[in-house]
Amino acid sequence: MPFRLLIPLGLLCTLLPLHHGAPGPDGTAPDSAHYRERVKAMFYHAYDSYLENAFPYDELRPLTCDGHDTWGSFSLTLIDALDTLLILGNVSEFQRVVEVLQDNVDFDIDVNASVFETNIRVVGGLLSAHLLSKKAGVEVEAGWPCSGPLLRMAEEAARKLLPAFQTPTGMPYGTVNLLHGVNPGETPVTCTAGIGTFIVEFATLSSLTGDPVFEDVARVALMRLWESRSDIGLVGNHIDVLTGKWVAQDAGIGAGVDSYFEYLVKGAILLQDKKLMAMFLEYNKAIRNYTRFDDWYLWVQMYKGTVSMPVFQSLEAYWPGLQSLIGDIDNAMRTFLNYYTVWKQFGGLPEFYNIPQGYTVDKREGYPLRPELIESAMYLYRATGDPTLLELGRDAVESIEKISKVECGFATIKDLRDHKLDNRMESFFLAETVKYLYLLFDPTNFIHNNGSTFDAVITPYGECILGAGGYIFNTEAHPIDPAALHCCRRLKEEQWEVEDLMREFYSLKRNRSRFQKKRMSSGRWEPPAGPGTFSSPENHDQAREKKAGKQKISLLSCPSQPFTSKLALLGQVFLDSS
Repeated sequence: MPFRLLIPLGLLCTLLPLHHGAPGPDGTAPDSAHYRERVKAMFYHAYDSYLENAFPYDELRPLTCDGHDTWGSFSLTLIDALDTLLILGNVSEFQRVVEVLQDNVDFDIDVNASVFETNIRVVGGLLSAHLLSKKAGVEVEAGWPCSGPLLRMAEEAARKLLPAFQTPTGMPYGTVNLLHGVNPGETPVTCTAGIGTFIVEFATLSSLTGDPVFEDVARVALMRLWESRSDIGLVGNHIDVLTGKWVAQDAGIGAGVDSYFEYLVKGAILLQDKKLMAMFLEYNKAIRNYTRFDDWYLWVQMYKGTVSMPVFQSLEAYWPGLQSLIGDIDNAMRTFLNYYTVWKQFGGLPEFYNIPQGYTVDKREGYPLRPELIESAMYLYRATGDPTLLELGRDAVESIEKISKVECGFATIKDLRDHKLDNRMESFFLAETVKYLYLLFDPTNFIHNNGSTFDAVITPYGECILGAGGYIFNTEAHPIDPAALHCCRRLKEEQWEVEDLMREFYSLKRNRSRFQKKRMSSGRWEPPAGPGTFSSPENHDQAREKKAGKQKISLLSCPSQPFTSKLALLGQVFLDSS
């Protein structure tokens, strides 16, 4: 008998009261202009509260109206919110914050930082702001977008992460000390997403700076995961980066795995890479064969395909949006509607939801104002125009304002059943949740450009076309303009070609001089040797690799540590015995 999942209808509660701008009796869609202004007001209530009470700390504690460092002491909320400011149209504050970040953020600090979080929030946020700087009226330097202060900051931050990738497998450690590299004794166990979520930011860095090391390490990590999949085509949740052995074998699309799949698709689109897309499509077949039941996605054993956890995690709500990017709209909408029923039941998405029982999972009843369902609504609304998707946006605004708004910002909902709050406002609330809500209700935003307008930018190397649309959001909702990558990649390749020609020219010149001297002194010709030798293109590539190699940090070998987790979510480990 096929495994079927049912939600008890009696558990579905009524929606929050509708406000002005909600659909009327005739079923008209929510008033986008009304909710756009509501979302903007939400942003500034949270943003101003952070500036007044928490800056320069990473994040706001809204219940005590103060701040704390969470992911490394980078003034993280300011970096995460920067491109949202421009999307909301606040050019002057964008310009001010760019100066503040240049003056205050320092990566030469003795701090243990998450490699994954630093990449998606800090590197991604700085890259996006760099590429949007000219649009925001910032006076950019000659050579932009292939150079600039925010790009240099992003590169500096990313270089601090490179020691984590120096493992026997090429898969990175999860944590690195920004001053000393990987700590001796650091656990070699990393979640799948923490290994496979670099290609968007690191390929962007390599394309803009001309240094291939970033894209190279990201691709190696992706390939090692691909090579580690099971015979039935699935990957687990955590792996030992020293041995390549899986230590948590639950396979699914949610926490610990999610953005690996996301980056295969987005990396394929950003880089026009057919191989990455082919990898995702193979995974997608296995996911549909073994984890999908009635348009829900469960957790299964990666080698056998047997169900291990029949739960829906709020982090999985990105999946319909990802399906829309590959054109699978029908399946995306069906899954989205399943997830939307959970939102209607609680006024938010609990971290874990037991699908057969139709209720929350013990100790996982909270909603930290995550963006994933709103993100999917934005993508699907762009694809379909279905007003149901605007209704989700309306419900999100009403729920978040009613339940989590406090005097100093918006607080994490600790328990959706009784609306208890927690003293934290994650930086992703301003980077993602508010941004996707605003873009859902703002169909004419520059982010949605369909190529009908663009900017022609004159650089020392020629003309570039930028801002024509097709932005790729990293997993922290920082938009990357793909045109800049291809523009700068072309310029760097041309620069390398010129350098190669100049090398050969001077090499030829030196060889001629030697030949003439030898002929004059001995009367016979001898082949040139040493640094004056004619160089092939292969020699030049090796020379570049050797030069880049000087910047690498020596391999740090760490002892393997015991790991008994069933599943880890945002650093919380759930033990088998729990």
